[in-house]
Amino acid sequence: MTAAPPARPATAPPARPRTPPARRWPFARRAGGGQVRLALLLLLPAALVVFGVVLYPAGRALVISFYDVDSPFPGRYPFVGLRNYTQVLADHRLWTAAGHTAYFTAVSTALELVLGLGLAQLLAAPLRLRWFFRAIVILPWALPTIVNGAMWRWILNAQYGVANALLTELHLQDGYRSWLGNDPFLALNMVVVADVWKNTSLVAFFLLAGLQTIPRELNEAARVDGAGPIRSFCRVTLPLLVPHIALVLVLRTIEAFKVFDIVYVMTGGGPAGGTQTITFFTYLEAFSAQRFSAGASLAYLTVIAILVLALIYLRLLRQSELRSP
Repeated sequence: MTAAPPARPATAPPARPRTPPARRWPFARRAGGGQVRLALLLLLPAALVVFGVVLYPAGRALVISFYDVDSPFPGRYPFVGLRNYTQVLADHRLWTAAGHTAYFTAVSTALELVLGLGLAQLLAAPLRLRWFFRAIVILPWALPTIVNGAMWRWILNAQYGVANALLTELHLQDGYRSWLGNDPFLALNMVVVADVWKNTSLVAFFLLAGLQTIPRELNEAARVDGAGPIRSFCRVTLPLLVPHIALVLVLRTIEAFKVFDIVYVMTGGGPAGGTQTITFFTYLEAFSAQRFSAGASLAYLTVIAILVLALIYLRLLRQSELRSP
């Protein structure tokens, strides 16, 4: 018998060489820091604009509202605390302007919503040259508000306005009348007409976007069940448009509450202060009467009122989103 060969001792596997940790070179750190500095440098102009145009004037107006400032030049002015706010709130002219603002906001927003909803239905219909009609409809909103106000002031001119000429030729009135110069309530309604003519197209396009999200199968199913166009609109389309309508109400109410430029161009606040809104009254107090402290107080009261309106509408919008399917 031959002897078995001796067993070889087990050898451990060779150890793997340890790789050193990745080293972050200095130029990589410099590159990252350079990107941050570049980003800050690019944001600096926008930050300066926001500070110079928004933040500093807003802070300056807040400080002025607590002092008795009656001059645009720097100086030492007495501190009066909340006296400017109490005097402004006690002024009956403010509440008259607030009534004009509330009327303008309610009527213009309601008309724009109703007319915009009907116009959105027409624009959503499968018509030929639909893109052409949509381009025409957006033109009034594309006009600057100053141009729109000047155009309507010429249309409603008492001596040679197009409105008087057209109504007289159609025998709808006996002679020319002053639309903006005699009757304060009539002048306020004419300003409402000009604002509605400009902003109805914007409301229509907001609602048109909502209409295009509604599946056609829902309306077709309603028609199969025997529902007519009106019933189908009230039962199917309108409930699904509630979030979009709420959003339109938020935007248009806030914008209408801040109305100034179209009033300034069309009527200048007249006749007899019948078209003065809160923002126009603020302008008169601050720059015409040079009561800068009262103007600053009115501006911040307006901001508070707009903030309250925005919070109410946003709450309603949130509730409508929760109720929507």
